[in-house]
Amino acid sequence: MTHHLLQIGGITPDMRERLEAAFTIHQLDDFDPTAITHVITNGHDGVNPELMTSLSNLKVISGYGVGYDAIDVTEAVRRNILVAHTPNVLNQEVATTALLLLLACYRELLRDDAYVRSGDWQAKGNAPLTRSMDKQTVGILGLGRIGQAIADKLAPWDATVVYHSRRKKEVPYRYFDNLTEMARACDALICITPGGPSTHKIVNAEVLEALGPNGTLINVSRGSVVDEAALIAALTSGKLGWAGLDVFEAEPVVPQALRDLPNTVLLPHVGSATVETRAAMGALTVDNLLQHLKDGTVMTPVPECADL
Repeated sequence: MTHHLLQIGGITPDMRERLEAAFTIHQLDDFDPTAITHVITNGHDGVNPELMTSLSNLKVISGYGVGYDAIDVTEAVRRNILVAHTPNVLNQEVATTALLLLLACYRELLRDDAYVRSGDWQAKGNAPLTRSMDKQTVGILGLGRIGQAIADKLAPWDATVVYHSRRKKEVPYRYFDNLTEMARACDALICITPGGPSTHKIVNAEVLEALGPNGTLINVSRGSVVDEAALIAALTSGKLGWAGLDVFEAEPVVPQALRDLPNTVLLPHVGSATVETRAAMGALTVDNLLQHLKDGTVMTPVPECADL
């Protein structure tokens, strides 16, 4: 029996080789909607609602990445479509990216790199002092698996970790049920919560102002979590000190105002983008599809699909 897979977004040669052994792979510009039983996609592209409706025999959507806010999971559950993602294999890498951004902000990495390259060090003398990251209070917005990995990686800097999430957890860190109050208590706030309606612009002007002129915002979650216009205003006025961002509201479009600000460090959504981690993510994305062919299950369903 031939199985038909619709490919949305890019896949690596290794992924293609494994998939071609089990599926006929179709591209978005040429496929029969009724033939497609499996979809491979990514966190950015997801599956748009009209397309999902047209795939009347769809059984599985396998997403490359941990975020799945671009897939209507409620509708998938209603139709008994399994949605899989790639948790855990990218926890350490994204946590490292969060620390990279935090250190780059605290120690003014970009400013001082430019200072050396421009010849200013020789011409003007030593660069202005920066701030120590030791013994800072760091708030984690969304203490899931990646949030915990970030907390673990903060240990060498002797950080006081606090957190805000939908519910209190069995962890040794102080819990805040109010995000603004947590921001007020923090030197740095790291966003690693899922995207979607429940977290849309949860980091608003009030939260940014509470974080304050000496505060640092790090976002390695989704651009939708932070009110980008409010962030630009806070960074411009000095109400917020620094921001290290891996994600943006309308990727790959990044507002010129953010790009022009000297108190920002900006990355092109590369939280998990190392050769090693992306290979592990790709392997798991394919494993989920192949396991479904074998026994009708997937290895790592999203929580909403755990009981399907």
